[in-house]
Amino acid sequence: MKSNDWPEVGDYVVCNVTNVTDFGAYVELEEFKEKEGFIHISEIKAGWVKYVRDYIREGQKVVCKVLNIDRNRGHIDLSLKDVNEHQKRTKVQLWKNEQKAEKWIQIAAEAAGFDEKMVEGLYYDFASEFGSAYTAFEEAAIAGESAFEKMTVNPKMIEAIVNVARENIKDAFVEIAGYIDLTTTSPEGIEDIRESLKAAADSVDDNEVRVEVTYVGSPRYRIKVVAPDYKKAEAVLKKASNASIKVITDKGGEGIFNRHIESVKS
Repeated sequence: MKSNDWPEVGDYVVCNVTNVTDFGAYVELEEFKEKEGFIHISEIKAGWVKYVRDYIREGQKVVCKVLNIDRNRGHIDLSLKDVNEHQKRTKVQLWKNEQKAEKWIQIAAEAAGFDEKMVEGLYYDFASEFGSAYTAFEEAAIAGESAFEKMTVNPKMIEAIVNVARENIKDAFVEIAGYIDLTTTSPEGIEDIRESLKAAADSVDDNEVRVEVTYVGSPRYRIKVVAPDYKKAEAVLKKASNASIKVITDKGGEGIFNRHIESVKS
């Protein structure tokens, strides 16, 4: 999704080379609407450059650093030599991620029955709220609908976004599970167990983590944790199970935790 704004000096931008001359190369900025820039021959590479075409050609995608912007003239000075390989790879990946996010919003809009008008607006709303549209999908994959509680978005669209996020970003996280056996002879046993399970689900206040508690068969309940890494997932699983067991034992019942690794993805 191309922005109507201008880049900032110091930004790294993805460019499409449109014209190579003896003195440098003209490019179009892929992320900005109708924005062109120029890479002077002195900014092609460190050292002396005799032929610009030895280093850059029409149709090539390059990552440049923004050196100067003249909005009145509509002119942007760029540098190719000031971008190292790590910066290049990082920028290209971020750019590709945003392209994915735009496509995913389109898929979600179509699934929820909304037209193309919502796609652009939602893309920029996500970018504003989360820093990037792709980050919004990462948050949705972990936190579900709650990731958007500070935004005003149609619930059907949010549901579709979450579904698309979990379908496409699930391999970015680890998923582990364990079981707790809860028993009690109290007359309020059902309510005690319900409170115990709620304690497990509510034990973690972390938008990067999702905790799900489901019934397996009396007296067994399953706790599933989805987190960015295995270490955090293990810590959350332990905290959730301990919270549940504490509630049931405080009420005179018994709780036993059984560890079970469901799957690990990287």
